[in-house]
Amino acid sequence: MTTIVNPNQNLNLNSHSDCDTRTSFAAASVLADLAKDMEKQSLPQSTLYVLATPIGNRADLTVRAVYVLHIADVIAAEDTRITGHLLHSLQLHKPLMACDAHRESTAIANIIDRLSKGERVVLCSDAGTPAISDPGARLVAAVHAAGYRVLPIPGVSSLSTAVSVSGLVGSTEAAFTFHAFAPNKGKLRTDFYNTICHTSIPQVWFEAPHRMADAFERLAELSPERSLCIARELTKQFENITVIACLDAPKWLAEKPERHKGEFVLTLSAYLQKDLCDIDVQALRLAQQLSTELSASKAAALAATHYGANRSDIYAALLATKQK
Repeated sequence: MTTIVNPNQNLNLNSHSDCDTRTSFAAASVLADLAKDMEKQSLPQSTLYVLATPIGNRADLTVRAVYVLHIADVIAAEDTRITGHLLHSLQLHKPLMACDAHRESTAIANIIDRLSKGERVVLCSDAGTPAISDPGARLVAAVHAAGYRVLPIPGVSSLSTAVSVSGLVGSTEAAFTFHAFAPNKGKLRTDFYNTICHTSIPQVWFEAPHRMADAFERLAELSPERSLCIARELTKQFENITVIACLDAPKWLAEKPERHKGEFVLTLSAYLQKDLCDIDVQALRLAQQLSTELSASKAAALAATHYGANRSDIYAALLATKQK
C-alpha cells in the first residue's frame, strides 16, 4: 500500500528508507492530481464503458480505468471470477453479471434495461480490450442501435502491444491483417498458413502453446526468408520477445522447453514481392497451366519444386497474373 507522508518532512536522500518514502510521496501526489482530473471529466450515466484490463501485469491498469470501475453501477464480465479477483485487489465491491461468448446475447436485454434506468455499465474481458478477439462486439452494436452512448476506456491490448515491439509494421505503410487465433486443425489450418504466408502485408495472429511446433514448421517451410516476431507472455514475469527468420523458428522453440509454454502473439513481416521479370518464367508458365485444375497455392508449389524456384515468388506472380 502506498504511504502518504508529510510533504514538509525533512528527508535524508542518502537513506534508502527516506528515498523510498519520498518516492511513495511523489507517486501518491501524482495519483491525487490524476484523480482530480477524473472528477472534472464527464462520465455520463446511461452509458456503456468498454474498459481494457491488464493482460498480465496488474500495474498496467490505468488510473482512469480504476476510477470508472469505482463509479460503475454494474460490471459485465467475460468471466465474473477473474474480474472479481481484479476488483478485490482494488478493494472494490461491485455487482457482476456474466457476458461471455455464450451469454452475450442474453445479457444484452438486461444491460439495455439498466442503461434505460440511468446506470453506468462497464464491459470487461478477462484480459485486454473487449470486442477485440473477445466478447463484446454484439453488445456494443446493440447499445448503439438502442441509442445509448458507448465510451472507450483504453488501455492494454495484446495486439497493439505485440505489434509495437515487433519492428515489422512500418510507420508509413502500417497496414497489417489481424486474425485472432489460428484454426486448430485440418484444412482450415492448412489454408490459414498458406494464406498468411502468401500475403504481402504483415500478418498478426495468436497461437496456442501446444500448436507452436506445428506453426513454426509450417512457417519455416512456406516463408523461410520472412521475419517473425514471437511475443510470449507479454507483460508477465517470463516475458520474451524474439525476432528471427521463420526458417530458424523451429530450432528456437526446441532449444528450451519453457518456450513451449505461455501465450503467444506472432507477427509475420511483409513479403517483398519480386518483379515478374526476376521470376523463373518457365516455373510461372507451368503454374499457370496447373492452376486451371489445381488451387493457386498447390500449382505454385508443384511448379516451384519442378524448376527449383521460390514458391512464394511463383505464387505471388501467379496471383498477380490472374488479377490482370
